[in-house]
Amino acid sequence: MNYTTQQLAEITDSQLIGDPNLSVKNIDFDSRNIYSAANTAFIAITTSKNSGEKYIHSAVEKGVKIIIAEHQLPEIKDITWIIVKNSVKFLQNLAKNHLAQFHLKTIGITGSNGKTIVKEWLYQSLFDDFNTVKSPKSFNSQIGLPLSLLQIEKNHELGIFEVGISKPGEMEILEDVFSPQVGILTHIGSAHSSNFINEEQLIDEKIELFKNSETIIFNGDNDLVFNKINEIYSSKKLISFGLKNHNNLYIKNDWTDKTTSLQIQYFDETFSLPAHQRDEATLSNALCIITVLKEYGFGNSKIIDKINSLKSIEMRLESVNGLRNNLIINDSFNLDLDSLKIAFQFINEYNKPKKTLILTDFVEGKNSERLYHEVAALTNQQNFSKIFLVGEEISVFAKLFSSETYTFNSTIELTESHQLNQIENELILLKGARKFEIEKVKNHLELQKHDTVLEVNLNAILHNINIHKFLLKPETKMMAMVKAYSYGLGGYEIAEFLQHHHIDYLGVAYADEGVDLRKNGITTPIMVMNPEQHSYNIIIDYNLEPEIYSFRVLELFNQQLVQKGIQKDYPIHIKLETGMHRLGFKKDELDELAEKLKTMNVKVASIFSHLSSSDVPDGEEYTLEQIDIFTKNSEQLINGLKYQPLRHILNTSGIVSYSNFQFDMVRIGIGMVGISANPDIQKQLKNAVTFKTVISQISKVEKGESVGYNRKYRPENDTMIATIPVGYADGIPRLIGNKVGNVGIHKKLYPIVGNVCMDMLMVDIGNAVVKEGDEVIIFNANPTLEEFANYCNTIPYEVLTSISRRVKRIYIKD
Repeated sequence: MNYTTQQLAEITDSQLIGDPNLSVKNIDFDSRNIYSAANTAFIAITTSKNSGEKYIHSAVEKGVKIIIAEHQLPEIKDITWIIVKNSVKFLQNLAKNHLAQFHLKTIGITGSNGKTIVKEWLYQSLFDDFNTVKSPKSFNSQIGLPLSLLQIEKNHELGIFEVGISKPGEMEILEDVFSPQVGILTHIGSAHSSNFINEEQLIDEKIELFKNSETIIFNGDNDLVFNKINEIYSSKKLISFGLKNHNNLYIKNDWTDKTTSLQIQYFDETFSLPAHQRDEATLSNALCIITVLKEYGFGNSKIIDKINSLKSIEMRLESVNGLRNNLIINDSFNLDLDSLKIAFQFINEYNKPKKTLILTDFVEGKNSERLYHEVAALTNQQNFSKIFLVGEEISVFAKLFSSETYTFNSTIELTESHQLNQIENELILLKGARKFEIEKVKNHLELQKHDTVLEVNLNAILHNINIHKFLLKPETKMMAMVKAYSYGLGGYEIAEFLQHHHIDYLGVAYADEGVDLRKNGITTPIMVMNPEQHSYNIIIDYNLEPEIYSFRVLELFNQQLVQKGIQKDYPIHIKLETGMHRLGFKKDELDELAEKLKTMNVKVASIFSHLSSSDVPDGEEYTLEQIDIFTKNSEQLINGLKYQPLRHILNTSGIVSYSNFQFDMVRIGIGMVGISANPDIQKQLKNAVTFKTVISQISKVEKGESVGYNRKYRPENDTMIATIPVGYADGIPRLIGNKVGNVGIHKKLYPIVGNVCMDMLMVDIGNAVVKEGDEVIIFNANPTLEEFANYCNTIPYEVLTSISRRVKRIYIKD
């Protein structure tokens, strides 16, 4: 897109205040992700839960000169404003108008599962034949689809866009914005189905996208889908695909038999297709690609070549700690202009003042000279201290990059140059096409080499937080508990991500934890829940906020404030005893407490308490009693103080089960990881943590032979034993050996046998087809974290906090 501010206002019937001639090439709706202020407009999106107008100041601080909003903020000067009636409608109307200016082929993809994979595979299959534009990531919503459409340029010949909905009525709006020539319906499943009356309503809403399409390609394995599309759209060109033989394209032979090629039946013709990965989802997605390629006129041999060239879709970035206090951001899974922009957005979340970029040739795309000029212009706005270019093609354009730039023909040449060994205290972004094997650079730079890793999905944490926020009023604040090394997930890495996403408060157990966060650039308010006497100095020095639970603690802390010269209003948090009988002020102490507080150099930031039984069904009566005590006692204290601190008592399970008592703030802990005591909420949460390793060795053990220390396991039949490099020093309790616990390999469970060793354990895999180096899941989905905790006869909290620091933490965003 490339519009003047005047054109944007005219197209959308909006009011322009300011310069009519400014150029807009990019519209950003998230101030946190602005990676370039040049020719960028910030749009303040208003929803029922939030207002983007709160973040206009942040966008302006990043250099943005054009603001699109429903209201002008008079205190912000020297800005050009486009005042709109509805910010979301503005985007949709602009995108509709933009699309109408071009004559390109369009494909629209909807469904419950597989949309993003089908989109990316279609792009891989077609970009050589058509100049293609596609949705970035999974941009498919009321906001995401319009932003995707605004990427269309004059040279594009084909557009492939995802279209997603989460509730009734949304598809009608999106279809008005984008009506694809070819409509694709992937698998219909349970994703986003909770807002629909039944499956039939979900299907009706999805297929509304196709009402003006010329051709509909759809997964016909669902009988309801098959019948509805054939009934409603009988006048259109319909092509069904799937694993059932009533479809127009299906697999004739037994697709589970990996010794034979797949026999693909397409109407009246049959052709063979070799395929290695044969799970239902992968095959269904591949059949969809074949159907589209057939529709676009490709012959069988060309289709086979394209299917065999498909690459797995890794829509993720990962971060790991590096040598010399560097932070490694690894995005070596794919490389195009969209993914480069996403990576630049991602690194803005980190506080490292210096950044280095390692970037390879772009092996996909046309017009390389134009592409690299755009890449360089984008990169130059990120202020990298050093740039390492890898590949003969990109090295030709080295002079376009304004930072200190080095060129290498290969990854090996880069690592052998020893230049990377001179980088200290920096963020290093690895961005490369697969063929360059940039993961070797990651291995060269990372601090820990242990094959056993704890993988933390940051986007899943954010999703889980938002599921809980949905139960709250928009004005209710949220404190995230990051004590105990963020429940074992990592310290500042989690806090930094939460701060980036505007969490209101962080909670730690001890002052040292808070100090570590402050030293790593965390500025969010931090409450210390166990402020030990010797830590008062550093609490004050690092602007931490202590929990005060007794007169002794209050007196000592105030004395330290006086000694430090703190005159007044230092924030503290008053803990009330409401029935848990750990710490806190009791009712008969509150009047005296209020009077003492008035004489001291403090101000109560919040009043809070703990629920003991909010996660158990038979604890409701006691929980309500605790909440009643808290309500009355906090009101008594507030009346004595003559001002209104925040109040909070709900933990994760309290948010779900007692949201009527959310007061001013809630505290979330294990819910961030994806665990809830409420089955309905549990279904909506995403697993955020994966503990995994690999098989070190596989050995044949004959009947009666013994395995491990003390010869505790003797198989009853000849079997195969897999040894994996994780043990009780990594956080695996010895008690889950000898068939108490299981691990997952290729989505199946296998028993841990013999005694768990310090650094390894053994698994009986029977005659399973697995090999050394295969991935082993300690817990994520199979077994789940809860199941693993049951093996250990404990709770998920203890499992997570017991995982050793020697286990490498990897942070991903998918």
